[in-house]
Amino acid sequence: MTTIAEEVLLLAYSEVEGRQLIGSSELDAALGGAVLAELAIHDRIDLAGKQVTVRDATPLGDEELDAALARIAEEPKGRKPEWWVQKFHSTKLRKRLLSRLAERGVLREEQHKILGVFPSSRYPERDPSVERGIRERVQSVLSGTDPDERIAVLIAVLHAAKIDRKAFPGASGDRIREITEGEWAGEAVAKTIASINAAIMVAVMSGAIAGASSAGSSGQ
Repeated sequence: MTTIAEEVLLLAYSEVEGRQLIGSSELDAALGGAVLAELAIHDRIDLAGKQVTVRDATPLGDEELDAALARIAEEPKGRKPEWWVQKFHSTKLRKRLLSRLAERGVLREEQHKILGVFPSSRYPERDPSVERGIRERVQSVLSGTDPDERIAVLIAVLHAAKIDRKAFPGASGDRIREITEGEWAGEAVAKTIASINAAIMVAVMSGAIAGASSAGSSGQ
C-alpha cells in the first residue's frame, strides 16, 4: 500500500527517464501537504480549525507518517496547516520516499553526473503497475466517477503543486475545481481539502519568493 506522498512522487516523475516533471520546491511542498493530509484522513489530526490539532496520537505503522504525527503532538504551540507544510517541506523527505520506493522495487535508482562532474539521481520505474493503478483511479475520478476522500485529497495535492497539468494534461479544469472545492463531500472532508490546498499553495509561493530573492542577491 502506497502513501499519498508516494503516489504524488510516482505521478511527479517521468516513467521512463525518471526525471521530475516539476521543480523541487513545488514537489517538496506537495509532499509536505500529502503527509499532513494523510494524517487527517486517518483521523490523527484535525484541520477544520485555523490550527492543526491532534485527535489521536496512535502510530499508523509508517515511519514517515508516525514521525510527522509525533512532531505535531510534541509542538507546544498551535500551528496553522501552512506552517506544518513548510516544516515537512524537505529535500530529505523526498529522497527518503524515493529510496523507499526503490527498496520495494517500484522505482530503480540510477546515478548520473551532470557535465561529467555533478552527481545526480534519476528514478525510472521498475514496476510500472503501481503507478498505473494510481493513475487509473485518478483518471476515473477525473472522468466523472465519484471520488472517495483519499483520491480527492490526492487530486487536491496534485492541483495545488500544479502536478496535475503534467501528469494529466487532458484533464478538465472544471472537473478538478469541482473535486478540490469539495462540493461533493461533507463539511469535514471539504475543510480538509481546502486547508491542504491552501497550505501547499502558500508553501509553493514562499519557495518561489525565496528562490527569486536568492537569485537577485547572487546577481548583485
